[in-house]
Amino acid sequence: MSDSKAETTHGGMTGSQWLRMAIELGPLVVFFLLNSRADAIFGNAESQNIFYATGGFMVATAISLIYSQVKFRKIPTMPLVTGIFVMIFGALTIWLQDEQFIKVKPTIVNALFATALLGAAAMGKPIMKQLFDGAFNLTDKGWMVLTVRWGLFFVFLGVINEVVWRNFSTDFWVSFKLFGVMPLTMIFGIAQIPVLTKHAPKNETEAAE
Repeated sequence: MSDSKAETTHGGMTGSQWLRMAIELGPLVVFFLLNSRADAIFGNAESQNIFYATGGFMVATAISLIYSQVKFRKIPTMPLVTGIFVMIFGALTIWLQDEQFIKVKPTIVNALFATALLGAAAMGKPIMKQLFDGAFNLTDKGWMVLTVRWGLFFVFLGVINEVVWRNFSTDFWVSFKLFGVMPLTMIFGIAQIPVLTKHAPKNETEAAE
């Protein structure tokens, strides 16, 4: 049995893919739990929970990036960029005691990703091929379709983050990050499977390219 088959788990995902997902999801779980329970754990005022949660989020993010480097010998581009912004905006949130910094962070990160992807697509460069680092075998047209679609999806995530944090409570916003954004991202990712099938190389020449 090949290594790829040996690693296959439920849903067609390998053990390493499930582990990567857990690594990315872990910091959000920590963020959610501390925002809900920091006052009970540390005895602080409930209004300070978001700042404890932000600190925990920063620590968990750092641990996840370090573990990813140790386990997989590399840190994927998107988690790395997101992690850098978590540290910057998290530090500003705690230092200035202003939760708006951590709330606006997703908007800025999503805008950055959207600009990079759509800008590259406009120049005829499907950079999703580099970001996925050979995880899929697609034609250039397939990579371009994914680049544009993910770029537009990041625009959507940035807009929805602005709507939620400006119009709802902090607790709702934190919950939405875990139980709204993550499921939406997974559903969107699954919805791209037909693209992988449709734009798979049809012959050896395309595969080589």
